[in-house]
Amino acid sequence: MDPTVHFGLSEVGIVAGSGQLPIHLAREARQVGLRVIGIAHKNETASEFFDLCDVSQIVKIGQLGKVISFFKRHKVKKIIFAGGISRPNLLKGNVWPDRRGLAVLLKAGTVKDDVILRAIATEFEREGISVGSVSDVLKRFIPQPGVLTARGLTELEKQDALVGWESAKIIGQADIGQTVVVSQGMVVAVEAVEGTDAAIKRGGYLAAGHGGVVVKTCKPQQDERLDLPTVGVQTIKNIKAANLSALVIEAGRSIVLEPDLVIKEANACGIAIESR
Repeated sequence: MDPTVHFGLSEVGIVAGSGQLPIHLAREARQVGLRVIGIAHKNETASEFFDLCDVSQIVKIGQLGKVISFFKRHKVKKIIFAGGISRPNLLKGNVWPDRRGLAVLLKAGTVKDDVILRAIATEFEREGISVGSVSDVLKRFIPQPGVLTARGLTELEKQDALVGWESAKIIGQADIGQTVVVSQGMVVAVEAVEGTDAAIKRGGYLAAGHGGVVVKTCKPQQDERLDLPTVGVQTIKNIKAANLSALVIEAGRSIVLEPDLVIKEANACGIAIESR
C-alpha cells in the first residue's frame, strides 16, 4: 500500500510510553508502508517497540529538547503520542527534564496531564512538526456504537452503567482518571494515579462478589490526539478476575486493542461490552 495515500507521508514519528498501544501502532504503521521513527521512554516503553522501528532513540521522561532534535534530524513532519507515562513513576521523581522540558513545565504551571500534553504538542507544532492521533492509523481499533459482544447489558448492568458514565465524566473533567467501577448503583472504585487495572481489582474487592460494571470514558476536555482511553484482552481478564460482569466504553473516542481477540475473550468469560 502506498503510505502517502493512507497518511500523506512516507514516515511517522511515534512518541511511545508504556503498554501495548505503541507496539500495535508501530506494527500497523509498518503494515501500511510507513517508516517508523520512534522515541521510547526509559523504564516505560516495552523492548518489543524497538524491533518495529526503523530508527529509535531512548530518552528519559522530560527530555523534550532531545526528542524534538531527534525528530528534526530525521526530517519527521508528523508524530503520534502512544501510551502513557506511569504516574507513580512521576511521583517517585523519575523525571529528568532538559532545558526545554523544564521551560514547558514551568509555563504550564500545573501537573495536570491534559495541560502538560497540550503544552508539549504546542512545542512540536512550533517546530513545524504536526501532532496526529492514534486513530489516524489504528482506525479499525476505534469502536462504533452498539453492543460488541454476544450478550448485551442486563437491566441491572444498564443502571450501573448510567451511574458509571456520569461519574466517569466528572472525574475526567477534574483530570483524576478515566475509569470507575459501579456495583448495585454505587461507585465502588475510581481510577486515580494507580491506573485502570488496579482500579478494577479494587472495585471487584469492594463489590464483594455482587458483580459490577467497569465504565471507561474519554475526559470531556481531552485533546483526542494525545490520549484516548484504551482497553485490551488483559482488561477483560482483569474484569473477570475481579468478578465483575460488563465493560462500557465510549464510541469513537476509545481504542480497543486487537478487537477480535477482546470480543472473543469477553464472550468466553460471559462479559458484556457496550460502546456508546
